[in-house]
Amino acid sequence: MKRRDFLRHSTLAAAGFPLIMHAGGLREAQALHGILGPSVRSRGADEDPRPLADRALETARSAGAEYADVRINTNRLQALSTRDRRITGVADNLTSGFGVRVLVDGTWGFAASGTLTLAEVERVTRVAVAQARANRAAQRRPVELAPAEVETDGVWRSPIRIDPFAIPIEEKVAHLLQANEAALAVGGVRVVTSNLRFLREDKFFANSEGTVTDQVVFQSYPTMSVTAVAADGSDFQSRNSTEIPPLGLGWEHVVDSDLPGQAPQYASDAVEKLSARSVEPGRYDLVLLPSHLGLTLHESIAHPTELDRIFGFEANYAGTSFIWPLEEFLGRFQYGPEWMNVVGERSAEGGLATVGWDDEGVKPRDYHIVKDGILNDLQTTREQAPWLEDWYRSQGREVRSHGNSYAQSWADVQFQRMPNINLLPYPDRDVSVEELAGDIENGILIEGRGSFSIDQQRYNSQYGGQVFREIRNGRIGGMLKDVAYQIRTPEFWNAMDLAGGESTYFMYGTVGDAKGQPAQSNAISHGCPATRHRGITVINTAREV
Repeated sequence: MKRRDFLRHSTLAAAGFPLIMHAGGLREAQALHGILGPSVRSRGADEDPRPLADRALETARSAGAEYADVRINTNRLQALSTRDRRITGVADNLTSGFGVRVLVDGTWGFAASGTLTLAEVERVTRVAVAQARANRAAQRRPVELAPAEVETDGVWRSPIRIDPFAIPIEEKVAHLLQANEAALAVGGVRVVTSNLRFLREDKFFANSEGTVTDQVVFQSYPTMSVTAVAADGSDFQSRNSTEIPPLGLGWEHVVDSDLPGQAPQYASDAVEKLSARSVEPGRYDLVLLPSHLGLTLHESIAHPTELDRIFGFEANYAGTSFIWPLEEFLGRFQYGPEWMNVVGERSAEGGLATVGWDDEGVKPRDYHIVKDGILNDLQTTREQAPWLEDWYRSQGREVRSHGNSYAQSWADVQFQRMPNINLLPYPDRDVSVEELAGDIENGILIEGRGSFSIDQQRYNSQYGGQVFREIRNGRIGGMLKDVAYQIRTPEFWNAMDLAGGESTYFMYGTVGDAKGQPAQSNAISHGCPATRHRGITVINTAREV
């Protein structure tokens, strides 16, 4: 990216702009569009990253590195926010640079820079090599990389139909304000907020083994929240659009999600919560819709099966993992019923972790983390896969990375991050939500994610939601509130006696999953069906102890 383009394209905080009315042609939004300037292009054909990558790899080799890789990235993030009939924020950020990672005598070194010149690439690469040599003093055992296929000209693009950055700012603002108006039209609604977030990552990768990949990754995320307030001011309740996940798609995802069409239902739900009956604590059978279950899956299956957490190399953001010692868990631990299967993948269309290659140049393959109810595999990178070499060979498996390496930008070193992790639907037939509820005498249906709490090994946790409906004698009825349930991970999944079929399957996602120190954030999707869990402890979150 050229410096003059970068300087022209900066963050704009638009809080405090005048009231924007639909009938006025969105004058202020048009003014914002003019201030932001033309759409910033990503790396073009005249900015070939290969000479820079070649210089980094040649410098690393001549300086004594036995392995090196270089990532040259451009990330663009655009975010718009509104409240009621006002714009509260518009931001459009662009960052470009490169990061070089090297192995010297089995020890990592990493350095990065935002200056894309041959001289700077050479300088930064030598810094990375010097850092690796300094790091040898703390080496416990040399890093060994699992073998990976060489891809000499890999190209991959997110399967978008409409580039979200080609849509004018005023059209995006109009979409949000139209949704807000639809919610505000429902009596009892006091506050409505809505947001759009778009990301484009141009990711070029090359390593000293000959792999070269060029990828463009998109994300689109529309959201809204509606708050209703009781007439006497004694209570307020909110409803968020958690059924609309972020996806690795384009502007078409915003159109298909139809916030203006969904807004009245979100508003009605928020109003209905005001008069909902507060739940009685006790044990209930639960029907969990995928817009809710995705978070529980994320915290109780996805994070505990990260290999660095299991070995204790990662403990930030809710600790390590209950899966230890490995010999007592891998191939033995009963995670759930025998028909339960959980797959790690980076191939689902629209998945947030879906790519052609990870940030080590590994082409991911789908793999079973849980197979027929038993813990079957763990998340790995090229460095981590050899840690399980004895286990893999005892099972007749290849010692190979699962392609789970990721860095949030060019300035950050890549490390193990989870792929899309999905609970597969019930295998025997297409079970409906109505069938799941059909033989429940006293239960609760939960939709959407809410607050949650987890312990330091992800063994005990607690989850709220957005909408709770009573199930009595097989019928889904009126709304409840103040609901949260508490679980122990193995007991919870083994209490799942039935899951929904393909017709109930839905892809939940999150764009802010933090890990590491310094912290990095990644985005992942979790597909899952609706599920039924027997005898789960439910508490009332509004009652004082």
